[in-house]
Amino acid sequence: MEAMELKVKQTRTISDVKRQTGRLRILGFIQNFKDELKRVSWTTKAELLFCTKIVVGATFVFGMAIYLSDLAIKTTLDSISFLMHAIFG
Repeated sequence: MEAMELKVKQTRTISDVKRQTGRLRILGFIQNFKDELKRVSWTTKAELLFCTKIVVGATFVFGMAIYLSDLAIKTTLDSISFLMHAIFG
């Protein structure tokens, strides 16, 4: 009789197995995530400030280059338009 009770207690449904497997996968993922974060080489404050200054400076330089290119193209097209109106009325 005890063997039968043990067998009944050991029987699990498929949904129980899936639920437990899902929990184990989530816990395993979280543990792996924590382990990876421990291996990351984080930047120092000085490196972060230096790189931030480079990004801001490069953004400003490229923005000015685009602005000046746009201004040159606009001036050229306005000149062509003015000439066309002067020549053809």
